[in-house]
Amino acid sequence: MLESITPEKLMELQGATDRAQVAMGMTFNVYHENKGVEKILPLDIIPRIISGKEWSIVERGLKQRIRALNLFIDDIYNNQKILKDKIVPEDMVYSSGNFLKPLVGMTPPKGVWCHISGSDLVRDEKGDFYVLEDNLRVPSGVSYLLENREILKRVFPTTFRGMNVRHVSDYPNMLFRMLQQLSGKENPVVGLLTPGIYNSAYFEHSYLALLMGIELVVGQDLVVNNDKVYMKTTKGLHQVDVIYRRIDDTFLDPEVFNPNSMLGAKGLFQAYKKGNLALANAPGTGVADDKAIYAYVPRIIKYYLNEEPIIHNVKTHICAEKEGLNYVLQHIEDLVVKETNAAGGYGMMIGPKSTKEEHEKFRALVKANPRNYIAQPTLALSTVPTLVNDLIEPRHVDLRPFILYGEDIEVLPGALTRVALKKGSLVVNSSQGGGSKDTWVLYE
Repeated sequence: MLESITPEKLMELQGATDRAQVAMGMTFNVYHENKGVEKILPLDIIPRIISGKEWSIVERGLKQRIRALNLFIDDIYNNQKILKDKIVPEDMVYSSGNFLKPLVGMTPPKGVWCHISGSDLVRDEKGDFYVLEDNLRVPSGVSYLLENREILKRVFPTTFRGMNVRHVSDYPNMLFRMLQQLSGKENPVVGLLTPGIYNSAYFEHSYLALLMGIELVVGQDLVVNNDKVYMKTTKGLHQVDVIYRRIDDTFLDPEVFNPNSMLGAKGLFQAYKKGNLALANAPGTGVADDKAIYAYVPRIIKYYLNEEPIIHNVKTHICAEKEGLNYVLQHIEDLVVKETNAAGGYGMMIGPKSTKEEHEKFRALVKANPRNYIAQPTLALSTVPTLVNDLIEPRHVDLRPFILYGEDIEVLPGALTRVALKKGSLVVNSSQGGGSKDTWVLYE
């Protein structure tokens, strides 16, 4: 594919790609930086290619995993059979910051909790995929996936057509259909609830609302009357039946969760409980993407489905368990230590790339609060060719496919490939200097 393109031409195409991202508004804000300057998520123009055969394994594995996790969430908020059978320790669930007591005894519309998810996969040196973590609350990145594809189709039009790449452009329609299915109405009104323009993923919120043809609203646009949710319009109040919420659970309703929240609406949770509103994702799903719960997912799959995992977890040491804690404290220099409720590449330490002072700091943190940490071996992650300045060099990557769960489970035949642009780095998060690639899934 690249043999006939000179380095100068590649750099010219890369520059055009960067300018296109800025023109499209494909930017995000990094909260910990004081500059307040919006950045693009660097898009490397060399696509990542996955064969149809490989993708079929990924697809089956993700469907299996999401089905089991949905059963797990429903169980722990209702019968709690898995806790009574001691497959997952009840203390691990109850101590999770994402376990929400107001959800106990509830079942969401259609019995589905995790409508939209994005599991992060990595590949080892043998080429086998592993699940690194699950994202079941408000996973981001699909807008970059879609726009990356549009840009790459323009950069390599002939190559794209010739390689028989599966299309991803139907995602907004897939998402809209799934959201509509959550309501019992024939033509339900769907809205997307955003924290507002200063949120790091606001581009994605506005982008998806535009493509689906639905209203983009903030909390101040919503009002609850008689346990029904309405949005304010120039023509008066208009009832909303389904909300695709892009704010965290505890900000949804200040009367039930965080009393200081100004991002949701008073009474919204009561409307949800009464069945007058569907939410995607359902509140409470975050308990299943707690990194400590992640370690139990193979057992969860076996328990609910009586199947072995199609895609395995990365080996995980649970610091809340005595054996795991001792191992981590003794081998911290060789491990990746992660906070169980942190995200974006924060709250973690990569042992082989850290100093002795950092090792001791994390030893103390783990000792002080074992429940808050897990550890994993430092994987020899797979690399893919990446354009760095005017050279093509290998860089480490992960893969975030997106899964929709409505009447059935659908996996978008593409994914956001995140790439660690710094040489030797294993951190792919955009907030930590990572970039992205278009992922070409081929037909078999």
